[in-house]
Amino acid sequence: MGMTEQKQELFLDERYDPQAVELKWQKRWAERNLFKTEADPQKKKFYCLEMFPYPSGKIHMGHVRNYAIGDVIARYKRMRGFNVIHPMGWDAFGMPAENAAIKEGIHPAKWTYENIAYMKKQLNRMGLSYDWDREVTTCSPEYYKWNQWFFLKMYEKGLAYRKSSFVNWCPSCATVLANEQVIDGACWRCDTAVIQKQLEQWFFRITNYAEDLLRACDELKGWPEKVVLMQKHWIGKSEGLEADFRVDGTNDKIRIFTTRADTVFGATFVCIAPAHELAEKLVSDKKALNKIKEQYGSVASRVSDKEDEKTGLFTGHYAINPANDEKIPIYVANFVLMEYGTGAIMSVPAHDQRDFEFAKKYGLPIREVIEPEQKSEVRSQKSGQIEAAFEEDGVLANSSSYSRLRSDVARTEIAKFIEKKGLGKKVINYKLRDWGISRQRYWGTPIPIIYCDKCGAVPVPENELPVILPEDVKFTGTGGSPLKESEKFLNVTCPKCKGKARRETDTMDTFVDSSWYFVAYCLKNGPGDWGFGIGNKKNAIPQPLTPNPIDYWMPVDQYIGGVEHAVLHLLYSRFFTRVIKDIGIMGFAEPFTNLLTQGMVCKETLKCPEHGWLFPEEVKEDKCTRCGKPVERGRVEKMSKSKKNVLDPDHLINRYGADTSRLFSLFAAPPERDLEWSDQGVDGAYRFLNRIWNIVYKNIAIVQKYKNQKPFDYGTMELLNSGTAALLRKAHQTIKRVTNDIEREYHFNTAISALMELVNDITSFEPKTDEDWKVFRFSIEALLLLLSPFSPHIAEELWETIGNKASILEQRWPSWDEDITKEDEIELVIQVNGKVKAKLLMPTGLSDEDIKQKALEEPKIKEATGHKPIKKVFVVKGKLVNIVIGE
Repeated sequence: MGMTEQKQELFLDERYDPQAVELKWQKRWAERNLFKTEADPQKKKFYCLEMFPYPSGKIHMGHVRNYAIGDVIARYKRMRGFNVIHPMGWDAFGMPAENAAIKEGIHPAKWTYENIAYMKKQLNRMGLSYDWDREVTTCSPEYYKWNQWFFLKMYEKGLAYRKSSFVNWCPSCATVLANEQVIDGACWRCDTAVIQKQLEQWFFRITNYAEDLLRACDELKGWPEKVVLMQKHWIGKSEGLEADFRVDGTNDKIRIFTTRADTVFGATFVCIAPAHELAEKLVSDKKALNKIKEQYGSVASRVSDKEDEKTGLFTGHYAINPANDEKIPIYVANFVLMEYGTGAIMSVPAHDQRDFEFAKKYGLPIREVIEPEQKSEVRSQKSGQIEAAFEEDGVLANSSSYSRLRSDVARTEIAKFIEKKGLGKKVINYKLRDWGISRQRYWGTPIPIIYCDKCGAVPVPENELPVILPEDVKFTGTGGSPLKESEKFLNVTCPKCKGKARRETDTMDTFVDSSWYFVAYCLKNGPGDWGFGIGNKKNAIPQPLTPNPIDYWMPVDQYIGGVEHAVLHLLYSRFFTRVIKDIGIMGFAEPFTNLLTQGMVCKETLKCPEHGWLFPEEVKEDKCTRCGKPVERGRVEKMSKSKKNVLDPDHLINRYGADTSRLFSLFAAPPERDLEWSDQGVDGAYRFLNRIWNIVYKNIAIVQKYKNQKPFDYGTMELLNSGTAALLRKAHQTIKRVTNDIEREYHFNTAISALMELVNDITSFEPKTDEDWKVFRFSIEALLLLLSPFSPHIAEELWETIGNKASILEQRWPSWDEDITKEDEIELVIQVNGKVKAKLLMPTGLSDEDIKQKALEEPKIKEATGHKPIKKVFVVKGKLVNIVIGE
């Protein structure tokens, strides 16, 4: 490579110092407000968004990867000419802050805002291109007053309502527990057995949108198929039959829902949920009923109950099967969900495994009414006893006039029969349940409802929003929500009758906060820009700005986050967007056009026989630094604090810099795949950036000299020597590869690999003439432009060093000349024992070994040579290849 002796004059240190370079450019970006974005209808927009974090205290490597992915996309799209919005904020309500208040005596707000300050500093240190003017913090009154406003609008439309529901209850702490706080059936705090308790809870009627949410799943073309399938499964549409089983000797009826009307003649008992309205009436042993109620919620809180023990209580009553008028016993069963169907099922033990296990346990009849269509599929039986339920479709038997009908035909005919008798009807059901938003905790959005003995539940007037969390509370972890202890908060005047009243002390599920935050980002200064017209008696619709920036920016073009949010967060966001659309704030229903679910960051585990799991820094030469015993290296698993296979991003950035950290996290695996951490890989990324630094450092004076050269075109190629033409071709090929790899499902790893190949070619190139140096500079500029989304600081520094004044982020993404990317090719004749067997086009400049390899891989040559031994391969440059084979 060409060298220059004028290094002292070039204002570039010989040694690459990532700390100095990165802090310099982060300061300059901030001073210039380079990431600030304004809505501009004249420009094509791009909304790039990573799921915002919970401010737990410090970012982890999963954050580094997630945010690096988003930043590459945002920077790339900006350089492609898009008006890019790339915001960040904080999902700031939640249990950890309240737990910190209980354990350490720190107010949740203080704990949260201190964590936000530290984490924001970490994100800025990564060089992320966020427009911080749009920052939202969900625990601020400026934000959560709109949670309350949306609640009121939903309440007006009948989408917010209150009903009794089961919750996890710790008798010792006298408080409600989230499912995550119940560990092996016990309270996480005091280890007391958790029971189920019925409390009045607030719900959002998401089921009103079930069909629309399901139908629109097929329009989510930019989402991973597995996530769409998970959404469909969660919504769970099923078509079936509702039928009335009359309670013998009474006027009561039990309405059941089934998707298998073809099995109705096999129903040998009926089961109702412990919370069913008839349970109290039919069961005389209230103590036994209460016991089964206590067991109920642990099953109801799970999606699947297949592995739970089936417990039942005979009511002493019988139901009449509407298909054959048979009397069958009625049981209260812990596995029947009040939240699905009607809270009652007909039990067909021969054709449902859950019912089969229940029948075996309680000695109930098992009657087969479906047989396999193929005799070869007849189930194994032992001593005439059925070993398991046959749950597939088949041919009916023991089903009166419906016997010998196929299941699909019988379902239709039996449903018609039940409908004709007036004992039921065909219905559509959804597994999706209404969204319970009540949380008996402090650190969340207060629900804006007031209770008056005279007027009942009264919504807080809009001009009194926000209902602000009080400061005068004590955090003990017992006795329910701390809000109940604040007299100032609790006791209010009824907005209707002006009499004494009390506030709702439940707060909202924190999923409410994250269900619309992406809309708030669209406003220049967050939700504070919204002219909602609070206090307007005409039920004012928010009027942000004209034109409406929400309609300009939304929907999100690229959303990035973990697959663990595939159901709840994404589904609730889709629901909320529809509600906001129906209110009239914006004109679209789907919030996210494209979704990328990045893989996890994984690392091997380290375990000491004496001290258990170890942090990486606690191991030296495969021995525990605390006791000297050999360390067992475990399997590669998701980084987790519990197993200590974690790395501190601060330590990584302090040692290698943000650019190296970003580059490795993007190079080690495609975004959607799990990333296996490698210390050697990080070192490799650091060395790669050093190589680029050294290329510029060693050639800076001459490279500066050839600034502002005219672009090369295809006609130029003929004027260049072969080595120079090859580098020019490689530069254009790299521009094409990197561009296509980013556009094609964000294959950053292969894009970075292409940059490494270009660096190899630049390093080996030895420019001598003016044309050589012009191509050399062009290749350097292309390299820096292509590198800038991945490692922006070093790209900025070197871009400036070679004589450019404007930020590299303000440059246009480089384009390639398709003609230049094409390799010069020649046609070679391929002979076998002197006879022509094929003709191949091959790039010029290939080595003899590469030519031989391509000739031998040609299918026609493989066919001609067969399994015969190859004695010799002759290459005549530019003309032919002759393969000599033995007999």
